[in-house]
Amino acid sequence: MTRTPKTPTRPRAATHSRPAALPPLDLARLPGLTHALADRAAEHDRDATFPDEGVALVHEAGLLTATVAPRHGGPGAGLADTVRILRALGTGDPAVALVTAMTLFVHAAEARTPAWPAEAYANLLAESATHPALVNALRVEPELGSPVRGGLPATTARRNGDHWALTGRKIYSTGAVGLSRMLVFARTDEDPVRVGSFIVRAPSPGLSIEPTWDHVGLRASRSDDVLLDAVPVRADDVIGLAEPGAVPGARPDPTTGAWNALGLTALYLGVAEAARDWLIGFLHERVPTALGAPLATLPRFQTAVGEIDTALTGATTLVDTLAARVDAGDHSAVEQAAMAKVTGTRAAINAVEQALALTGNHGLTRANPLQRHYRDVLCSRVHTPQDDSVLSAAGRAALDRHTHRDRHTAPKGT
Repeated sequence: MTRTPKTPTRPRAATHSRPAALPPLDLARLPGLTHALADRAAEHDRDATFPDEGVALVHEAGLLTATVAPRHGGPGAGLADTVRILRALGTGDPAVALVTAMTLFVHAAEARTPAWPAEAYANLLAESATHPALVNALRVEPELGSPVRGGLPATTARRNGDHWALTGRKIYSTGAVGLSRMLVFARTDEDPVRVGSFIVRAPSPGLSIEPTWDHVGLRASRSDDVLLDAVPVRADDVIGLAEPGAVPGARPDPTTGAWNALGLTALYLGVAEAARDWLIGFLHERVPTALGAPLATLPRFQTAVGEIDTALTGATTLVDTLAARVDAGDHSAVEQAAMAKVTGTRAAINAVEQALALTGNHGLTRANPLQRHYRDVLCSRVHTPQDDSVLSAAGRAALDRHTHRDRHTAPKGT
């Protein structure tokens, strides 16, 4: 069974009209948003339903458009504010945080390096002024996997007059049912072949969504399959169309990679913070009859919570510091972002695992949120860059530095 994307609830603004103002960014609403999202997170996880009302709250607070450049009427939030936003949303509902992250990353990339056709981006912003306009880049395919590891997409764009016709299948398409724009990574049928990101609007003829997402974690993200059957895309609505090897969309530039790495790490640290907070409440409330006092009074539990809090504080400080340095143009911080993802996501996973070990059956009971936090935090491992790629690159760099140092410090004549 397939599902077509829902029709936007409001008509698009005319391209020649002056766009309405974007919702003002209100970071002061983050604590309240965290609680509001948490109130519905278990329900959406249980039913694997997309959190439309949560996305609407994020939109109203101006968070979905936080990274829109000032030249487009946006607040121009940097990476430091973005990791703050995503950590707060991740604490409440990581599915909402993830679809928000994808949209923020798209706007941030356009702010740094304009690549969208002017009219297409203006239309997106006009829509964003009145209601949520989620955007995500769809790259992963059944045979290709993720293009960051190499290879050409099977999804094909064929020229048909003043349009392209896209045909193919994309998998693990985060937020598919809620997206306004899909940036579909595809190849042309030309010789020589070109690849780029084709801007697909929802709904479009030939576009459908197959509800394949049956995941252990982030169930409400609805990362379903997107099917394209000769979907029309205007000839100019393409980003980065070029011969393979010169396409930023296939392998992100270093700054884009740093935004992805640090932003998503912050999201999953938020999940771990939610688990820590639940654990603390449980230890204060749990009073075994043999003890006659809360578990929180026992030194071994105090030490365990101290270990969790210390690890999360260290990882959060690392992410926040690197994000601020990236905003300041520090290239070394950009280079360290991927390693920070490994450090931060491991700290997040370990923290939730420790909480489960401390609570036993209580932590694994569906009535309690800890099991959900554990399932969600495990999803941190699947995002690019993945641990094996990061660690092998870091290892090669360290070994190269050693070789370079030895070459310059060896005594002459040896």
